[in-house]
Amino acid sequence: MSKQFPLNALRVFEAVARLGSFTRAGEELGMTQTAVSYQVKLIEENVGEPLFLRRPRQITLTDVGQRLAPRVMEAFEMLQEAVSSARGDIDSALLISSTPTFASQWLARNIGTFQLAHPGIAVRLTTSDRIIDLAVEPVDLAIHRFDACPGLDSHPLMRVEFSPMLSPALAETVGGIHEPRDLLKLRIIDAGDPWWRLWFAAAGVRDPDLEGRPTSRLGAQSLEARAAIAGQGVAILTPEFYGDDVALGRLYQPFDLRCSDGCDYRLAYPHARRNTPKIRLFRDWILSELCPSKKVGAEWVEERKTASIA
Repeated sequence: MSKQFPLNALRVFEAVARLGSFTRAGEELGMTQTAVSYQVKLIEENVGEPLFLRRPRQITLTDVGQRLAPRVMEAFEMLQEAVSSARGDIDSALLISSTPTFASQWLARNIGTFQLAHPGIAVRLTTSDRIIDLAVEPVDLAIHRFDACPGLDSHPLMRVEFSPMLSPALAETVGGIHEPRDLLKLRIIDAGDPWWRLWFAAAGVRDPDLEGRPTSRLGAQSLEARAAIAGQGVAILTPEFYGDDVALGRLYQPFDLRCSDGCDYRLAYPHARRNTPKIRLFRDWILSELCPSKKVGAEWVEERKTASIA
């Protein structure tokens, strides 16, 4: 038998490995389950090893299948990118998902630089605090507070630190803020935010008594900052985002102490799409803006996470 796989059989194998189901792969490809099984069997005969463990109502990749699947998936991604590039629309739109706070407090203020340098790329931005699945949703890259990024290339962008901030006028209503416990004389904006307990503990306040306070969630740090500027209470914010408000006297940070929960802003995108021109250009731009001391482009290597397929 020839050692060259039929392209259609490889496509079927990729769909079954990605979806974890012969039936769902058949539905996606418009094939019967019998036809799907036959195409997979062709590849297994060519490889000389089974690629799937078949159990009642469940299939999983064998060790051989786990080694083969990521390469086949990446190959089809490259083919898809090549076809899109030939159509001339590969660089027409860049779809970015970001947290609302990073989008409003940093990206919206700086994205014009990228657009001036690359006028052929139309940036489209969506915001969500939910970490999206880049393998499923129609987004090119994401900027979120990632913890782990399986299957993605991931780059650190910004260390997230937090500290209480409030309007100077509000502070004067209680005679000023002289020690951390003075903050408890005022309304705490979202007392249920875990950042408050971390900060008070680091400040040496062991019993801040936050349980009886309102735990309203405004949905984004940037909205909590607006409430603090309006004198509605003390918010726990990332000071780096509010330098302009501090300079204008609308906010101030009463204590130098800043804390971190270890979950920082990162840029992430599928490893298989790392060389897509629009993704590569945006990656190099934002890393040069936020991490100027690090190398970018072809020399950048940062915490690649390889997907495992089960």
